[in-house]
Amino acid sequence: MVNSGDTAWVLVASALVMLMTPGLAFFYGGLVRNKNVLSTIMQSLTVIGVVTVIWVLVGYSLAFGPDHGGFIGGLDWFGLRGVGQAPNPEYAATIPQQAFMLFQMMFAIITPALITGAFAERAKFGTFVVFTALWSVLVYAPVAHWVWSPHGWLHSLGALDFAGGTVVHVNAGAAALAAAIFYGRRIGYGRDPMEPHDITMVVLGAALLWFGWFGFNAGSALTSGGLATSAFVATHVAAAAAALSWTLLSRIVLGKSSIVGAASGAVAGLVAITPASGFVGPMAALAIGAGAGAICFAAVRVRARFAVDDSLDVVGVHGVGGAWGALATGLFATVAVNAAGGNGLFHGNPGQLWTQLLAVLATGGYSFVVTAGLLKLLDLALGLRVSREEEAIGVDVALHGERAYNLDDLAVGAPAAPALAHVRPSEHGRPAEASGELSASVGARL
Repeated sequence: MVNSGDTAWVLVASALVMLMTPGLAFFYGGLVRNKNVLSTIMQSLTVIGVVTVIWVLVGYSLAFGPDHGGFIGGLDWFGLRGVGQAPNPEYAATIPQQAFMLFQMMFAIITPALITGAFAERAKFGTFVVFTALWSVLVYAPVAHWVWSPHGWLHSLGALDFAGGTVVHVNAGAAALAAAIFYGRRIGYGRDPMEPHDITMVVLGAALLWFGWFGFNAGSALTSGGLATSAFVATHVAAAAAALSWTLLSRIVLGKSSIVGAASGAVAGLVAITPASGFVGPMAALAIGAGAGAICFAAVRVRARFAVDDSLDVVGVHGVGGAWGALATGLFATVAVNAAGGNGLFHGNPGQLWTQLLAVLATGGYSFVVTAGLLKLLDLALGLRVSREEEAIGVDVALHGERAYNLDDLAVGAPAAPALAHVRPSEHGRPAEASGELSASVGARL
């Protein structure tokens, strides 16, 4: 029977999660150079359109439709056939199935949007659109079915993922690693400064993500009761703890308290608490968040020492943070918080930790391999990267014919913005000298 309070909460939570993708656009957009900010934002906005259509046509049916061997759903719900106002008791007994479908759609949208940070500033737009559509079908839908369908094989083994630590963050992190490898390094990576062009945008994006994440985690209770409240509290506590721990380490290691670091730490804490939010109490959330700040701080600094150009450190924050959160669920989970969950190692069940490890390895391995194969085929068929000239000019002007900031027009008598053919790389480039913390990547500057 439909409960109006539960339905209202899930619809509001869906709107909150939807807001996270524009928030991510600001977060990522501020981190890139000013000649690529529009293309970075455009990728997140395009994902909303592409994945929405895919989800309505086949994505929801493949992820949550009638099971086929624990691996994938069928096409019984193609075009949302039979998905209406009545609840589906297998997923949520007190809200319309369309509300559940809508809520899950927002998760399906933000997951491939996260991957875009790995190949920022160098991707062909058309190839990116095709990649997003195929990845949503071939990678996201199967993994969502494994973990969240009552018949999925990881769900049947007892893997716990309240709101997407494996389905969203480990999945996106593994795909981001494959993308960073196959797209290759940006021109000048490791030599030229590539610092964020607008840190105020980064903080705005992080704030929108933090706000929207309450819908992400608390909404996953699918009711408006005590479990949603507990998940809400855990989410906020973990984010705050992670922001503080990252900031403290930044101060100790680098001698400065980085604002970008504080924002990245908050996001890392949100990532880590995602799988555990509905299974742990406030003190466990505090530990998970503090651990996420420290672990992800270390991960992005270690990654910066390697040749792989994961432009905005999706692997270090989302991949590593998601893995830590999934494993921490196996440590801290307790049925005292959620009777439908399970106990972790610290509550007498060491087997849960091994199940969580299996879920991380299976998700990460599958995502990496399929993403790598998909990118290889797309590179052969369409090409992944823009030309060297287009990359030097900036993807905003080269592919979209626009610039984020027409600052030249502010000068008295300044000429109009130059056309593509007249834009020189030096007009939008950065000076070659070192720039302290803010250097070639998130990892290098934090």
